[in-house]
Amino acid sequence: MTTIKFQLTTIDDAARQFVEAIGDRTVFAFFGGMGAGKTTFIKAVCQQMGVTEDMVSSPTFAIVNEYEGSRGSIYHFDFYRIRQISEAVNMGFDDYLYSGNLCFIEWPELVEPLLPEDTVRVTIEEQPDGSRILSM
Repeated sequence: MTTIKFQLTTIDDAARQFVEAIGDRTVFAFFGGMGAGKTTFIKAVCQQMGVTEDMVSSPTFAIVNEYEGSRGSIYHFDFYRIRQISEAVNMGFDDYLYSGNLCFIEWPELVEPLLPEDTVRVTIEEQPDGSRILSM
């Protein structure tokens, strides 16, 4: 297990450590409460991976955003608004998961049965002092 403690002011260093730790794994499920910093952290990770788009943002309404980085396509999912697992199935979620490209998934609880066995579980918890602890 890898644990990274960071403040929002040091998020770039935490994102760099995360990128160094991911190796050849491609599917990452991000768990954490509302406001824990999942989207902010994924944005910092994407920037570390060479994503040049200025608007890396939560795909809450689109469900998935695609970015181009140093390792190719990065798919960023947000399943907060889906109500049934069939919504993910109907959008071709499996095709993304098994594409070999990076997949960062926010609010993965509803789609857990669809996730590959080797999915990396990432938990971000906000601490009373405002820092975050990321565990993967």
